[in-house]
Amino acid sequence: MQNTIISVKNLTKKYGDFEAVKGISFDVMQGEIFGLLGPNGAGKSTTLEIIETLREKTSGEVFVAGLNLDKQPNDIKKIIGVQLQSAGYYPGLSLSELVQMFAGLYNKQVDSLELLDSVNLRDKAKNKFKELSGGQKQRFSIATTLINQPKIIFLDEPTTGLDPQARRNLWDLILDIRKKGTTVIITTHYMDEAEFLCDRIAIIDSGKIISLDTPDNMIDELVATGFERPKQVKLANLEDVFLHLTGKTLREE
Repeated sequence: MQNTIISVKNLTKKYGDFEAVKGISFDVMQGEIFGLLGPNGAGKSTTLEIIETLREKTSGEVFVAGLNLDKQPNDIKKIIGVQLQSAGYYPGLSLSELVQMFAGLYNKQVDSLELLDSVNLRDKAKNKFKELSGGQKQRFSIATTLINQPKIIFLDEPTTGLDPQARRNLWDLILDIRKKGTTVIITTHYMDEAEFLCDRIAIIDSGKIISLDTPDNMIDELVATGFERPKQVKLANLEDVFLHLTGKTLREE
């Protein structure tokens, strides 16, 4: 029986008269990859920022690993990792120096090379962040979420703009992080990515959760309504063709 690691009950967020999040409730189980999906402006980023202690809620309850968001926000900060965007890195520091800077913020002792090795960036330890390729930047960004050995990491559209090899490589990295016991919360606009990675998915639209289930169950439920794709489903797609022809090996600039 899995334990609940995040519990959200009747969460709302209002900006004046506008209600961005409308009383949503969901649980995330320990050790799963949980996807929060929705169109732009649906409320998913607001929801995650509230859980991450980055934005105040209007009402409702949030517990993270048994910690009450209202009473123990600083304790929650200590057990989560949040993916930073590229603007969050000092341009003059090498990757090793950046790791040590973040480790100092968390008051942690971290072996920079070992951490970089875990995301296949050991050979870039002396490089600056701006010198990395898109895939390398995303892998380093994920590495920084692991510095404080968090119980939960939050990844916001981690593969946007990446080529197919880099995208598949990042999928493997996310699965490996989960295999080591970390719970992963992910947002993405790529439905194939969510289907491949996520144990369960919550689809949010106009501030409400409109479906919450496993990807397989969601697809089966749709098929049961009589839905058929207008075009015959083939046994492969264009990305499969691309990777078959060019190989799955990660290529760096």
